[in-house]
Amino acid sequence: MKVIVYDLENQYREFIQERCDCAVEADGKYAPCQGCFGCWTKHPAECFMKDKLQQICRVIGQADELVIITKNLYGSYSTAVKTVLDRSIGTSTPFSTYRGKQMHHTLRYGKHDLWKVIVYGDITDAEKETFRYMAERNAINDGFERSEVLFIQEMKELEALV
Repeated sequence: MKVIVYDLENQYREFIQERCDCAVEADGKYAPCQGCFGCWTKHPAECFMKDKLQQICRVIGQADELVIITKNLYGSYSTAVKTVLDRSIGTSTPFSTYRGKQMHHTLRYGKHDLWKVIVYGDITDAEKETFRYMAERNAINDGFERSEVLFIQEMKELEALV
């Protein structure tokens, strides 16, 4: 299943929805993670908050390919995209295991294929390096076999990448 998390304006909604199995619009119309860890323990992979991100752990957990389209914010995801990712912590469990000689949380849904990030907006070379490193680490933590980060100058480049 291909999942796209994006922070683009409404004019891109149909374009995104046509290119994936599930589109998650990071529009900021939801609460941030409260850090209660209920999605880990009390009700696995389900947030207690009753908003459009209540099932985000299951959606992202079942993705073979996760595509994140985000505006650059100092070498990181936009606030709205970061909030979606924070709310998906329940894709793993509170238990730990070794993967690649490093300790990580045990995956609730198993391995995935591609963590792909498409970044738009002004960005420095240092921010690009930060983004690449962060995406690589996020992919490992969430059980993705590989990661890819692409930087675009104009939105028309998006069509060839999604």
